[in-house]
Amino acid sequence: MTKALWGLDLGGTKIEGVVLESLDNPTPIVRTRVDTEASKGYDHIIEQIGWLVKDLEKQSGLKPSAIGMGTPGVLDPTLQTMKNSNTTVLNGMPLQKDLQERLGLPFVLANDANCFALAETHLGIVKQKAPNARMVFGIIMGTGVGGGIVVNGKIWDGRHGIGGEWGHNFLDESGGRCYCGKTGCVETVISGPALERYYSSLTGTHIKLKEIASRHREGSDPAADKTIERLCHFFGKSVSVITNLLDPDVIVVGGGVGNMDDIYTKGLDALGQFIFNNRVEVPLLKPSLGDSAGVFGAAALVA
Repeated sequence: MTKALWGLDLGGTKIEGVVLESLDNPTPIVRTRVDTEASKGYDHIIEQIGWLVKDLEKQSGLKPSAIGMGTPGVLDPTLQTMKNSNTTVLNGMPLQKDLQERLGLPFVLANDANCFALAETHLGIVKQKAPNARMVFGIIMGTGVGGGIVVNGKIWDGRHGIGGEWGHNFLDESGGRCYCGKTGCVETVISGPALERYYSSLTGTHIKLKEIASRHREGSDPAADKTIERLCHFFGKSVSVITNLLDPDVIVVGGGVGNMDDIYTKGLDALGQFIFNNRVEVPLLKPSLGDSAGVFGAAALVA
């Protein structure tokens, strides 16, 4: 069992852990979770992670040689402290160092979107549909918008540790102010909350994106139609920047907004309008791992 892979997915409300047989046979030996309880502070999160690792050891009967972990935000490669995390108690903290000292084990950290892209590359839809892909761009569109880059099977973090962070590229002024301090970021235009705000601006009524999509499918609500048209137009425009710069072999679209079928038709058409090419060949794929992608990708970090 020396090939067993250990992964943790650190979220705002829960920390999930898994021990996989191997990258070739990613059958979970054990999979469990614990509440993050971030309101109790940074040191408490460290203790929760330690408790979870001990529980995984107890249930599996194994000991890890290293642990991969997906995180909100990223570890700054120069300062070795966390940044850009919406679990704000992590920002500015030496998370990797503290975990290694607390548990006496090597930890490999990566942004949760990078873990998503890595998992779908090695264990999910990319392996099924495009096993020879050299570059994969993984998109997460939900409450926020993020992305991850995998090149030749490995995450590309970049010089600043922000490789793939297309959610904070400028897209359109109409998105308004972003929490990052800039205006018109991709996240302010095509995230779930952004689309709900746009619908509300048209109607004066706030409903969830799932209901907006349902009304669009029924053809019963012109404001819902405009909202989904906005999503597809700006999805194509924002992804064209990625396509022009990286020209990936595959794009995998995850997150709640990524479930919208129109993205794979009208969104793809919009991409064709904006890229510097006379056709679109890059496939847009729906992920296959569901909510397993984050923790499976974390385990793949130490493969």
